[in-house]
Order: sequence, then C-alpha cells, then structure tokens
Amino acid sequence: MEGKFIGREIIQKPLCPFCGRLIEKPEEIITSLPNEMPLGACECGAVYSCDVTGHNLGTAMIEALVYACGGDYDLAWNLLPEDDYIESRLEHYDYETHFIVHAGAFRGRRIAGTLYFIRLYDHVRETARKSVSKHTRQPRTPVPESTARTTKRKKFSKRDVEKFVKSYDLGSILALAEQGTRIIPDLKRLLYSADDLLRYRAAEALGRVSALIAAKNPGAISRLLQGLFISITDTAASSWGALDAIGEIIGHCPEEFSLSEYIPQLYALTRDRTFLVNILRALGRISEKKPQLIRKETFQFFPLLYHSDPEVRAYTLILLANLEAREVREEVESLVKDHSAIVIYQNGQLENTLIYQNGQLENTSVSDLASYCLEKIQSRSAI
Repeated sequence: MEGKFIGREIIQKPLCPFCGRLIEKPEEIITSLPNEMPLGACECGAVYSCDVTGHNLGTAMIEALVYACGGDYDLAWNLLPEDDYIESRLEHYDYETHFIVHAGAFRGRRIAGTLYFIRLYDHVRETARKSVSKHTRQPRTPVPESTARTTKRKKFSKRDVEKFVKSYDLGSILALAEQGTRIIPDLKRLLYSADDLLRYRAAEALGRVSALIAAKNPGAISRLLQGLFISITDTAASSWGALDAIGEIIGHCPEEFSLSEYIPQLYALTRDRTFLVNILRALGRISEKKPQLIRKETFQFFPLLYHSDPEVRAYTLILLANLEAREVREEVESLVKDHSAIVIYQNGQLENTLIYQNGQLENTSVSDLASYCLEKIQSRSAI
C-alpha cells in the first residue's frame, strides 16, 4: 500500500488542475436557480462543484457547467467539451477537512468525494459573463424569522428520508416535497443502495416527488433527468437505480411536462446489453401511464420475445401488454408455455405476484404474463 503513494503526499490541499493555485473550500450558494451541490471558483476562471459521495458525477458536471455559464441553462446545453470548455476532476476529496486524501480513507472514514472542474474557453466566457449579473454568487444567509414562520418549513435529514422510503411512507415523502427541491438529492442517494427493494422504492418515490415539483418547477426536473442520463453513460459513476428512476419520473410527471425528448435517449442506451432489463422495466413503467410516448416504436421490441433471458422476455411482455400490441399476437402465444418464474417490483414490494386492474396473477411467470398480454391485445381488438 505504501509503495503506491511513494513520491507524493498521501494528504494534500486541493489545487486547481488548470493553473495549480490553491482553491477555497466549495460552499452552498444562492443563485436564481436551485442547485444541489457546494460550488467554488478559482482565480484562473475555472469553477467547480463538489460531489461529496462520488456517485453523482453527472449532476456535478451539470452544476459546474451551468454555474460557469452564469446560470444560463440554454447556453450550457449548447456547449461542447473541448470545443467550448475543458473539464477535469480531483478525486478522493474530503469535504469535511478540505483535503485530497489519496489513500481513500481518513481516520476511519471512506473518502470518495469528487471536485468537478469546468473552465470555459475565452470565446464562451464573454457570453457567459453577461449572464452573471442575473445569477449572482452569495453565501447562504439565514432565512429571516418572519419568513420562516410564514413558510413553516419542516426540517428533515437524509436519515428521515431514508426511513420514509424504507417504510414505503409515500405520504410523508410527498409532504416534504411540497417544500421544494431539497428532498431530491436525499432520494437520489438511495438509488445507489445495494438493497434492491430500497432502490426500487427510492426510484418510485423520486418519480412521485418529481410530478409534484414539475408542476411548479419543471426546470429542476429537467436537470434531474439530464443528470441521471449522464450518470449512466459516465463510466466513472455507478448507474444502479438511475434507469428505474428515469422510468418513474417520466411515467409520473404531468402531461404538460416535455418528456418525448428523453425517450430516444433510453432507446440509444439499449446498445449496451447490460442495461436491457433496466431499460425495459423503465419503458414498462412509462407505457403504463403514457403509452403514446412509446407506441410508434412498438415493432422494435418484438425480437426481444425470443431473448435467452427470461427477465427480458417478461418485461417485454409487460411493455407490449401496456401498448396493446395486437401485431404480435402469434409471438406472444408462443410464450404461453414458458413457465420461467419472475419476481417483479410493484406497489412497493418485490413479489412473484402481479396485481392489475382486472385481477391478480398468482406465481408470476413468463407464461402468466403472456396470457395477460393476450387478454390486453384481445380487448383492444374487440373495440
């Protein structure tokens, strides 16, 4: 272990990767738009965000880029790495001590934080500077007592949120979401849990919370979705429950919220076959409430009915049932004798039983789902 760090200090102060200057500890700031992470700026013009967990690098990149653009999201989304800006990271950052801990552990604590740096090129910086006056950087100040009494905001911690998710107390979670976007990072943290049930419940809670917030602040949910997509494609970050969360968010958000742009991004991810089950599960959740977003691409899923993985066959059947895809009747009929057992998340539980409006499927298998899919197809044909 010691040999790994020969020639450099195991603990050192963080330096800007672009100019080598010492940087200040990032801090929570006030902008005209909500943010989730502490931010900072170097004298050379670089800005940085702090992902204290190291799991939310997609969000960290977005927050740093938007901050560099003076809060102008339209400008940020149109910039390209290398053409318009450069980026870098400092890993093993400890937010508590403001040190880089190369060993990855300090006084019994695991150090996994990351500082995400963005520096705009000169041709973009001038454009961004014009937006800064509208999104000034200020340290957070206490809420005036009179305002605090008026809003009656209830204080809560990430442990409170985790407790509500574990007990599947969606009512309490939605009550906290009424106060604003503060609950989003606490739910996102749970998407990386090793506990499957906790992860699925967190994804569902995030979907329901997003529907509530999107009605008042659609921009916050757009940024959330973009961050989740980036976390999936970023090889340095774990995607874990991100795809389930995307499906829940799109499925639950109000009709007026622009969602169609995200569906092609899900299709593109199917090139990585390790995501296939997760993507089908996400599309299944979306098609349950918004089949119109997916129906025109129905034919793309037909070959998956012959996939070697029974989970792929099962989630494809759920998707096709929601789409009432009568074109695939013969293929579905061929799966009625497929008795591969399946465990599916629904109504806060992981069970081998599915409950639908028309009844209950006991001991769920691919065969059960094929029969259910045929019923849905036939009911559409009868109309």
